[in-house]
Amino acid sequence: MADRPILTTRQLNRALLRRQLLLERTSDSIPAALERLAGIQNQYAPNAYIRLWSCLSDFRRGALTRAYADGTVVQGTLMRGTIHTVSAADYHPMVAAIRDERRAWARRVHRSDDSTRSRVVARVRRALRGRVASRAELDDLLREADPAIRQTIDTEAELLRVPPSGTWERRRADLYALADDVLGGHARTSQAAGLRHLVQRYLAAFGPATVRDIADYAGMPVRPLTDLLGRLELGRFRDEQQRELVDLPDGELPDPETPAPVRFLPTWDAILLVHARRTQVLPEPYRPRIFHTKMPPSYPTFLVDGQVAGTWRFEDGEVRLTPFRPLRPSEQEELDDEAHRLAAFHA
Repeated sequence: MADRPILTTRQLNRALLRRQLLLERTSDSIPAALERLAGIQNQYAPNAYIRLWSCLSDFRRGALTRAYADGTVVQGTLMRGTIHTVSAADYHPMVAAIRDERRAWARRVHRSDDSTRSRVVARVRRALRGRVASRAELDDLLREADPAIRQTIDTEAELLRVPPSGTWERRRADLYALADDVLGGHARTSQAAGLRHLVQRYLAAFGPATVRDIADYAGMPVRPLTDLLGRLELGRFRDEQQRELVDLPDGELPDPETPAPVRFLPTWDAILLVHARRTQVLPEPYRPRIFHTKMPPSYPTFLVDGQVAGTWRFEDGEVRLTPFRPLRPSEQEELDDEAHRLAAFHA
């Protein structure tokens, strides 16, 4: 491993920002942008709208709502058991990649053999076929089900959160439909093929990365990923701590001196989570100010020169800033301009 190129933290930072469409806005379609991002973690419905606004030129809120309505973009429970907004093409491979591990995790947590799983899943799928069900209706169907089944029914039965719920206009994502009804029939994807797809999406969006980073993102053990990575053609590097990093052969590695513009991020943005820690987008001294027990949803943040420099909130028609450090006049001016545009987006 000694002969592998070393990537500095700043190089990894700029690579992440480039791949996450945060160095310059793009004119990509919404589905194409989501595929480049490996989806958007989206427990709070406005998150996907705000994140796409920071990534796409001339993005309008109605465009994402329409994409949900026409099924080119969907919301489902995916990696780490959290709601993600992904392209229609990515949903089934991603479910196939994580379903078995989600099932095994639920069995361990609830100490259950969930022997009735197949019957419960079949009952839920029959009940929802061709229609939309509320959360209350789904809960009724699962009233007598084992907790391990209830906790993983979204991925097991391939349920999507569907509009008008889970949108900017109606934020609670509490309406469900079968993915097959929303997306149409599909050829079944094997777990192996799905995992390969997920790893490639992750590296394109977040690489170069360690195998532990990939596992943390996917919410699964390291071993099956290690086996898969050994079979893929990959670029291999080291970071400044001598950890091995892997990447797609054509992964973007921009000049580390590339300027990084001010950008606003929603709550629980994926680039701030543990799997992207290597890039120092979120400086470690600030981490407890973003993620702590008194604020489970975290705080929306803003980036200055590729790093979190404070939090923001929309209040009384304005985006109000709480910087974590003194800002230079040029930084404050750029922030104020971007905040004004974000406030107009909220209006």
